[in-house]
Amino acid sequence: MAHCVTKIQLTVSCENLMDKDVGSMSDPLCVLLQSTGADDQWMELDRTERVKNCQSPEFAKKLEVDYYFERVQKLKFGIYDIDNKSTNLSDDDYLGGVECTLGQIVSSKTFTRPLQLKKGKLAGKGNVTVIAEEMLDKRAAVLQMEARNLDNKDFIGKSDPFLELYRQGDGDKWQLAYRSEVIKNNLNPNWKTISVSLQSLCNGDMEKPIKVACNDKDDSTGSDLIGEFTVPVRKLLEAKDQVIEFECIHPEKKKKKKSYKNSGIVRVRSCKIETEYSFLDYVMGGCQINFTVGVDFTGSNGDPRSPNSLHYISPNGVNEYLTAIWSVGQVVQDYDTDKLFPAFGFGAQIPPNWQVSHEFSLNFDPNNPYCQGVQGIIDAYRNAIVNVRLYGPTNFSPIITHVSKFAADSARQNTAGQYYVLLIITDGEITDLDQTRNAIVEASKLPMSIIIVGVGSADFQAMEFLDGDEGVLKSLTGEPVFRDIVQFVPFRQFQNAPKEALAQTVLAEVPKQLVSYFKMRNLPPVNPPKPAQ
Repeated sequence: MAHCVTKIQLTVSCENLMDKDVGSMSDPLCVLLQSTGADDQWMELDRTERVKNCQSPEFAKKLEVDYYFERVQKLKFGIYDIDNKSTNLSDDDYLGGVECTLGQIVSSKTFTRPLQLKKGKLAGKGNVTVIAEEMLDKRAAVLQMEARNLDNKDFIGKSDPFLELYRQGDGDKWQLAYRSEVIKNNLNPNWKTISVSLQSLCNGDMEKPIKVACNDKDDSTGSDLIGEFTVPVRKLLEAKDQVIEFECIHPEKKKKKKSYKNSGIVRVRSCKIETEYSFLDYVMGGCQINFTVGVDFTGSNGDPRSPNSLHYISPNGVNEYLTAIWSVGQVVQDYDTDKLFPAFGFGAQIPPNWQVSHEFSLNFDPNNPYCQGVQGIIDAYRNAIVNVRLYGPTNFSPIITHVSKFAADSARQNTAGQYYVLLIITDGEITDLDQTRNAIVEASKLPMSIIIVGVGSADFQAMEFLDGDEGVLKSLTGEPVFRDIVQFVPFRQFQNAPKEALAQTVLAEVPKQLVSYFKMRNLPPVNPPKPAQ
């Protein structure tokens, strides 16, 4: 299941619309539709208000759409001249439309296209402009908190305290916004730095109270309340210049004992508001995503002329390698302005000398491995498969190191301008596992992600090991990855799934990986969004 990265707000305006009304100007309205995936079938997502007598409208109502990085979200903007009160558009004049992807809009930030009445037929001189904005408060509260002299809730040993921060909900309800780590056996704990979005904490309202609860973690009962207090977020910000203290009160104890003072003191050592940038902030702020493909041409794939080979191109022109390239490339290409993608093969003997290469250009031009668009990669692959000899061994590290060099060059620029996604398609029988582990650990320090798609029926244990889902991947010397950058999926899981499913799964982690890198480097977007008012 794909996870919604965020909600996007689209502002739409038009210029030079056709005039369909006699004696007055058109009364335009914009409808936003999304493709259902079936041929030429669309469903309505939202629509603007109608603007009366205007050929260059600026619509006040914003259109809203959920944004998924890992999907190609095909949208259609339809402009209609509304002459009645019916919501049915079938009896209204069509002033033109535009089909595009949401990826194209967010990566352009301001997206302008000519309106068409149908494919290839312009709607006069009319055009539409769409501006995308993310619907989020970017700010986060960053707090350093500790406690002193907490009540001991345990008969043996001391309390194991942790904090919970709650946002005020409707009525008397409190919604959990943050939970800290547990500090074992300590009545004077000092918690790790807390970072929680203002949207989660108080919906961006500094005057709203939050509830801070200090609990004792108990394996048998879950947790016991030590004490709590409420405070407006604005008050916490006083900790910019000085430590502020709050009495931790247990309501039941306060009721029962007249002599009760508190169950300890919670101290806020510092509180500041920082901007937390999202994936879209970086993309819309100018970050380019550079896509590179690596294709496994080792002998274990089988003779490409045999229908049993993983490289055999079926009568309808496809195989698992081609499907993987097309699925992932279709999504990523919207985020790269020049649409030039380096593509490599590995594990084959290549002409003219038939030397084994673990990093050859699919187009056989060592000085210019770039292919024009995803179709260019497809064409280069089709040509390569009939001009190389499948061989071995299966070495991943050369191509990972190759892309890492470009990522390292970008990292030295010290801006959030470039990020790299490497797609490796393989039958899974890796030979240089140790070198690949080392290469991935080094790559985890750089602005890049690695996607591995396993084709065929191998068990892929080595791939799952590299993915790190069962534990943190480490180099031979024991150095762990700085962040999780590898996503592995076996193609066979998607053989009977909709064609978009593979891309949705393998790309689902990329937004988090991109943000985690730039956050680790403390790099804002090249063109940061304007602060929330």
